[in-house]
Amino acid sequence: MVSSAFPVTRLRRLRKTETLRNLMRETSVTSNDLIYPIFVEEGVDNLQPVTSMPGVNRIPEKKLETEIKAMYADGVRAVMMFGVSHKKDVTGSDSWKHDGLLTRMIKRAKNAAPDMFVISDNCFCEYTEHGHCGIVEDGHVHNDMTITNLARQAVAAVEAGADMVAPSAMMDGQVVAIRQGLDEKGYIDAPIMAYSSKFASSFYGPFRAAAGCDLKGDRKSYQMDPLNGREALRESLLDEKEGADILMVKPGLPYLDVLARLRERTLLPLAIYQVSGEYAMIKFAAAAGAIDEKRVVRETLGSMKRAGADLILTYFARDIAREGF
Repeated sequence: MVSSAFPVTRLRRLRKTETLRNLMRETSVTSNDLIYPIFVEEGVDNLQPVTSMPGVNRIPEKKLETEIKAMYADGVRAVMMFGVSHKKDVTGSDSWKHDGLLTRMIKRAKNAAPDMFVISDNCFCEYTEHGHCGIVEDGHVHNDMTITNLARQAVAAVEAGADMVAPSAMMDGQVVAIRQGLDEKGYIDAPIMAYSSKFASSFYGPFRAAAGCDLKGDRKSYQMDPLNGREALRESLLDEKEGADILMVKPGLPYLDVLARLRERTLLPLAIYQVSGEYAMIKFAAAAGAIDEKRVVRETLGSMKRAGADLILTYFARDIAREGF
């Protein structure tokens, strides 16, 4: 059957030329929307390639200034920093010390490029011997002791020069604990980007190798069940009430439904993390000749913006800053 609107309505009229298609495009992605996650390792001399993430390296702490300057010259304007620690203990205490890796790498990054927006990932999995995201007691991560330490860590990060903190431990009450800790120290303007809907995903494997945070067991008791959508909205909306300035959904593509539903329920800026497994799938598929890397990156990031993201964390950020889409 032919629509009663045809031939008056012809949607193809607005697709005829590239210029017209560009004019009609509803969603755009630019370097200003992207945050580049980086890994900084202490005690090594050379870049350490992450074999499961082609093109990604652990950056030696002693070379961080050079790398940050190069990133900024390429057009990267925001980085999320993850430390690869060689001084792990049961609590991750190095992460809140004023001379620890977390504070040192923030200082180095800000000294190298003062206008680079530096975001501190606030968690403990990179700094604990057991690899969990907090204090383990009787085989379980203790929520309330962990959020006390998260507040200490966030204060240390901001004191070192972090422009924003991003708690990712998925502890109940972590946002309000950090907000109170920052406010008590006078950092009332320090923003919090909460990993508010973070799932216990199988897409994190390459990241764990990159950050050195593998563990025996899993994080299912605090990260979310991948099959729960309503619970994800509860988590994010609670973080908003606790004082988060930005809410994040992690991972990206498998959870666009969560992002879109959250966009309908909040006016806060939303971020989404195109995680290591998503990056690796694109890279390896492109290397096999199965897909066109640039087109797939453009399409996937566009889908995230279309679903409601204001910001995207992606390991493709530097390539995009250099080469565009």
